[in-house]
Amino acid sequence: MPNYKLIYFNMRGRAEIIRYIFAYLDINYEDHRIEQADWPEIKSNLAGKTELEQCQVDAIVDTLDDFMSRFPWAEKRQDVKEKMFNELLTYDAPHLMQDLDTYLGEKEWFIGNSVSWADFYWEICSTTLLVFKPDLLDTHPRLVMLRKKVQAIPAIADWIQRRPQTRL
Repeated sequence: MPNYKLIYFNMRGRAEIIRYIFAYLDINYEDHRIEQADWPEIKSNLAGKTELEQCQVDAIVDTLDDFMSRFPWAEKRQDVKEKMFNELLTYDAPHLMQDLDTYLGEKEWFIGNSVSWADFYWEICSTTLLVFKPDLLDTHPRLVMLRKKVQAIPAIADWIQRRPQTRL
């Protein structure tokens, strides 16, 4: 059985639902709590190096997450699911791609001068979207290049090579 370690602030917050699920399923885990004052030392610069960059990372991630959450992933009626996916990919996705392309501009990464988890999340979301609409990025070579840069990071490339192969 795997060993789980839940790392969160010394409060209930968002981690409490995970603690409830672990308790309900009788799963042992380490409840590692950190103090707010210790957070700056712990936090990786993947979240942005300055407060402004952190806000920008959050904005990109939240934009992607808002879009991805609009898909009816759990819809049981296949015809309804296909119709909604098609509408989102045909009418809404191109606008999002254009906005992201414009935001990226000539920069190497979405935020600042180094990779952030916004870049990681872009690669993950775009990989999923390309399963459903393979030509989605045909007119956005800069977004394609960003995907390739993320995929070329040695630790990410290694994970992509080792992870289980699934459609999504």
